[in-house]
Amino acid sequence: MPAIADPNTHKRKLRSYAPPRAESPSPSPPKWKSPRPSAIASPHSAANGNEIVADENQGVLRKPDLVKSLWNLKDGEQLRVVKEALHLATAPSAVVCREEEQDMVLGFCKSCIEHEKAGSLYICGCPGTGKSLSMEKVKEALLNWAKEGGFPLPDVLSVNCTSLANTSDIFTKILGLSPSRGRRVLATPLQQLQNMYSQKSSTRNMMLIVADELDYLITRDRAVLHDLFMLTTFPFARCILIGVANAIDLADRFLPRLTSLNCKPTVVTFRAYSKDQILRILEERLNELPYTVFQRQALELCARKVAAASGDMRKALCICRSAIEMLEAEVRESVCNLNTPLEEKSSSEQNMATVSDPMKKQEFDIVRIDHMARALSKTYRSPVVDTIQSLPHHQQIILCSSMKHFCGSKKDTILGELYKSYSELCKSSLIPPTGILEFSNMCRVLNDQGLIKLGPSREDKLKRVTPKVDEADITFALQGIRFFRNCLQ
Repeated sequence: MPAIADPNTHKRKLRSYAPPRAESPSPSPPKWKSPRPSAIASPHSAANGNEIVADENQGVLRKPDLVKSLWNLKDGEQLRVVKEALHLATAPSAVVCREEEQDMVLGFCKSCIEHEKAGSLYICGCPGTGKSLSMEKVKEALLNWAKEGGFPLPDVLSVNCTSLANTSDIFTKILGLSPSRGRRVLATPLQQLQNMYSQKSSTRNMMLIVADELDYLITRDRAVLHDLFMLTTFPFARCILIGVANAIDLADRFLPRLTSLNCKPTVVTFRAYSKDQILRILEERLNELPYTVFQRQALELCARKVAAASGDMRKALCICRSAIEMLEAEVRESVCNLNTPLEEKSSSEQNMATVSDPMKKQEFDIVRIDHMARALSKTYRSPVVDTIQSLPHHQQIILCSSMKHFCGSKKDTILGELYKSYSELCKSSLIPPTGILEFSNMCRVLNDQGLIKLGPSREDKLKRVTPKVDEADITFALQGIRFFRNCLQ
């Protein structure tokens, strides 16, 4: 709770909201008052309807219960901490929005340990949905539960299958955690494990095996993947196998024999993150920082766009880091402008800079929605868009006319018909069209760039023309151009 300022002794300070004293409660909460307009005030400061307070230390408006200050972008240490909090390699203190899936996996592992029974799980879901991170939290929770419950601690083996030189090396790693008694030296690691799990033993602990990127174990005969899951079916097996991969139907496609033997692994699906979930995860990471970095509207925009595209949380973190880089570039540009000698600036520019300096300082302290929009455009922009935007004017008109010509079910046409569409679009835009010969040469250039496909023919007018780019890429690349608006009419 901020200290209550005495208005009689601090008359020169900006008035701020102070809650009523405990000994003299007020019947109604006081309102925030400002005796004069402030240079730092914004028409959007109280857009959400919440009461706003003037922070005397930071010179910015904030909510009464918010004690965070704006970060200092020029502070290298703060910048490093912010980027580190948004880095993919930084594990959050808690994995939110995956509590249900974690409880399912943890409950399965607990049941196996309590009954000393082997079992297998298959964790699937799109990339960036928290599968690997959730498994780390499950391992930690399982070991804590076993220790508190007096159970023997299970041996834990975590393997990223992409790191294996040979797919069969996973059996060697499993064998390395198993006791040496009963091994046949001349047998393969798989045969030694099969022999071990066929004999009763009271000295073996339960073993938790987490195989990430499981689809890397798929071979032509699928033997390694099949034999790995079959280990859990041996009468004295004491292992809990958890396979993690992206493919939802991996068990059905590559392990059909397990289904016929009624030992198909239990499947737990991690669905793509929704907009609200992405926003919550971003806020959880940023709440650990002692300062405010993003406008909430900027985070909402990022969450909405990523959820609509893929629901990949890794992509959302990369976009937030990119938005910070946009802010850095803006600050550098501002510093360059401030270093410009005064004699090189007009009097109006000098007056405008003097008035807006406090506002600029505040805006440069936070990642705004326009920074996030540019970062999103940079991330989701197709390389084809850059190619289209760099084309000469008339070649862009050809692509526009082809988009209009090929709308509907029509997939190809002849060059002569496309030329008619091109000429009509030029005339509607008051642009002189080129001749048929030059038009044919421009179509060859577009064909070489992979934007359209020209079929063979002795006569140019009879060549078949087929579009090779998506209509959405043309629309995004040429939006706002006059002839493109005519094309849509």
